[in-house]
Amino acid sequence: MTIEIDDDAATTAARAVERLRLAEARLARRRQTDCGPSENARAAMRLVLERADAGATVTPTEIAQHLGISAASVTGMLDRLHAGGLIAFVVNPTDRRSKFVVPFDRGTHPETIDPVTAQIRAFAAALPHGTADQVAAFLDRVREVVDAECT
Repeated sequence: MTIEIDDDAATTAARAVERLRLAEARLARRRQTDCGPSENARAAMRLVLERADAGATVTPTEIAQHLGISAASVTGMLDRLHAGGLIAFVVNPTDRRSKFVVPFDRGTHPETIDPVTAQIRAFAAALPHGTADQVAAFLDRVREVVDAECT
């Protein structure tokens, strides 16, 4: 038996976001055990690549702050990324006690680190301009609510 639900557009959108959040949580759990680098490692790689592309540097401490995790957690994660050939460390020329994290292979594109991003960008490119702006504004507001939770 199928239950017919006659929802308005706002309820339909809210339910779609709920399904997305559940899917993201399932993906995060799978990535912890089955799919290579964790979500934090992928986010760290995106930050390292973005900073390098902007001609800027990033330290392990900045990565920890960006991800909202401890420096000890970042150290282990960066060691694994280094062992996997994704990053390298360069001595900070102004403070030889600290180091910068740099991409090991500059040919690596951020979407290679997270293939889901490439698919989402392709879907977004197919949206009509006005619709894309509305979807982006809606999702930004949802993100703000999520980011503000438990802070």
